[in-house]
Amino acid sequence: MINQALIKEFQNITGKDNVLTQKADLLTYSYDAAVVEPVLPGLVVRPVNSESLGRVVKLCCENNLPLTVRGAGTNLSGGTVPIVQGVVVLTNGLNKIIEINEQDMYAVVQPGVVTAKFAAAVEAKGLFYPPDPGSQAVSTLGGNVAENAGGLRGLKYGVTSDYVMGIQFFDTQGEIVKSGSKTVKCATGYNLTGLMIGSEGTLGVFDEIILKLIPFPAHRKAMMAVFDEMSKASETVAAIIASRIIPATLEFMDNFTIRAVEDYSRAGLPTDAAALLLIEVDGHPVQVEEDAQKVEQICNKMGARSVRVAKDDAERDKVWAARRSALSALAKLKPTLVLEDATVPRSRIPEMVQAMQDIAKQYNLSIGTFGHAGDGNLHPTILTDKRNKEEWERVEAAIDAIFDKALAMGGTLSGEHGTGIAKSRFLEKETSRATIVYSKQIKKALDPRNILNPGKIIGG
Repeated sequence: MINQALIKEFQNITGKDNVLTQKADLLTYSYDAAVVEPVLPGLVVRPVNSESLGRVVKLCCENNLPLTVRGAGTNLSGGTVPIVQGVVVLTNGLNKIIEINEQDMYAVVQPGVVTAKFAAAVEAKGLFYPPDPGSQAVSTLGGNVAENAGGLRGLKYGVTSDYVMGIQFFDTQGEIVKSGSKTVKCATGYNLTGLMIGSEGTLGVFDEIILKLIPFPAHRKAMMAVFDEMSKASETVAAIIASRIIPATLEFMDNFTIRAVEDYSRAGLPTDAAALLLIEVDGHPVQVEEDAQKVEQICNKMGARSVRVAKDDAERDKVWAARRSALSALAKLKPTLVLEDATVPRSRIPEMVQAMQDIAKQYNLSIGTFGHAGDGNLHPTILTDKRNKEEWERVEAAIDAIFDKALAMGGTLSGEHGTGIAKSRFLEKETSRATIVYSKQIKKALDPRNILNPGKIIGG
C-alpha cells in the first residue's frame, strides 16, 4: 500500500512536481487505447534522468509495488493499464536524443523520445528511420520497442525489432543491464535485446536504446489504385507480391473506411470505390520508375478502375496523412471502437478480406477493414457501443472468429499491437501450453516478486 512516507520518498527522488497523487491525475493514466476496463493506479511518477529512474524501480521493488511503465499510452492491447494501487512510471521526462551518429548510422535515445520527432531529426541528417506506427506523432520509442510496433513501411523495411541494436535497462533491483552494441554485428552473451523487444515492460525498464539508421531513399513514387470490387483489390495485393516487387508501402482500405476517412480528412478519396490500394515504391530512381510502371500495369491487369500517380510530394503527403487518420476517422462514428490486427501470410490476403465480410454479415456488425495488406497485416475495425450488452456479445464472438480464421491460415493474433491483457487469453491458441509455462518461468526468474507490469502477455 502506498502511504505518505512512500510518497515522500518518491518525491525526494524525482521532485514533488513529478509525483501525481490526485484522483483527477490518476484517472488520466488508468487506461490506454484498448477496449479494456480502466484501473486507477496508486501513484504516478515521472523520472527525468537515468539515476532517478533506477531509484524509482528499486523503491518499487523494496516495497513490492507493481510498476507499469507508460509512454504515450497509445498502445491497443491494454499493456499500459496499471495495477490497482500500483505505480505508473511515465517516460516523457526521459526524452533526449543522446546521439545521432552519421558516420556509423546509429542513434542512442532515451525511451520517452517521440517517434515522429526522432524520425525528423534523423532525416535532417540525411538518414532514415523507417518504422512508422500510425501513432508516431505522439507515441514514444520506448513504447514502440516494448510493443515491437510496425507501421505502413513494414512491408519493405520491417518493424521496430529490425532496427534495435541494443538496450540498456534496469532490472527489478534497479541495477543497469547492458545488451547489444553500436556495432553492426554483436554476438556477445545472451541476446537480451531480443528478449526485451515486445516484452511490454514485464522483464525490465528501458533506460537507453540504440537504433539502427539507414540511408534515406533517393527517390519515391506514390499511387492510388481504385477498385469497384473488393476482391479485385485484395487479389492485386497478392499479385504485386508474387511479381517479386516489394513496395515501401502497400495499403488497403475498404469502402466503409474510405467514406469515413474522406469525411474526416477531405483528401479527395473516391467515396464510390469498393476499395483502394495506396502504394509507394522507393529506392534508386531508375529502379523506382521501373517498379512503379510494373505495379501500375499489374493494377490495371487485375481490374483497377483507375490508377492515379501522385504528381508531387504535396499530393502524396495529403493521401498518406488521410490514410494515417483512418483510426481517428472511424472512432468518430460509434462510442466504442475495437481495432484488431490479426495477420496472415500475404498470399492469403484475398481469403482474409472475404472472411472479414462474412464475419461482419454473420454477426450483424459494422466492420471497417484497412491496413498493411502488403505484409498480411489487416486492421478489422469493429464499430459498436459497449453499453449495448447484446451487441457486445456479438462483438466478442466476432473477435474470436477473426482470430480463429487468421490462425487457421497460418497467421498470428497480432502483427504489431502486442498482447497485453486484451489478447493474453488467446495466446495458447497460437502457441502451446508448454510455451506459456516456459514464458512464465522466464518471468519468474527475472522478476521473482512479479512487480514489472504483472498480468500482461502471459497472465497472472
